[in-house]
Amino acid sequence: MSYINKKGKTTSWRLMVIRQQVSEVIANNQITTTLTKAKETRKHVDRIITLAKKNTLASRRAAAAILLDTSISTKDQLIQKLFTDLQKKYTSRNGGYTRILKLGRRKGDNVEEAILQLV
Repeated sequence: MSYINKKGKTTSWRLMVIRQQVSEVIANNQITTTLTKAKETRKHVDRIITLAKKNTLASRRAAAAILLDTSISTKDQLIQKLFTDLQKKYTSRNGGYTRILKLGRRKGDNVEEAILQLV
């Protein structure tokens, strides 16, 4: 991932960006971001939905460790949505819970943008 190798971008920064984006995808069902970040976030969203399908206490705690509060919902609301709505939606699906739609290049810095959305 090219944006990680820039000066001033630490591991803690990278993990926080991923956690924020995972929380936003769960809350809003889609986000618009760069293609590189979308590809990295997709892995974590699929992993957290797989945790929700297990529906154990350990999986709830693991999901709570990843999710953050967003502007429209709290962590508890996200966990509730994940373990009720999304769990029922994806019980018969064996992976591939997200899709990436390319939007083209951003005008300011010419980076490729994409929409990451739940299927």
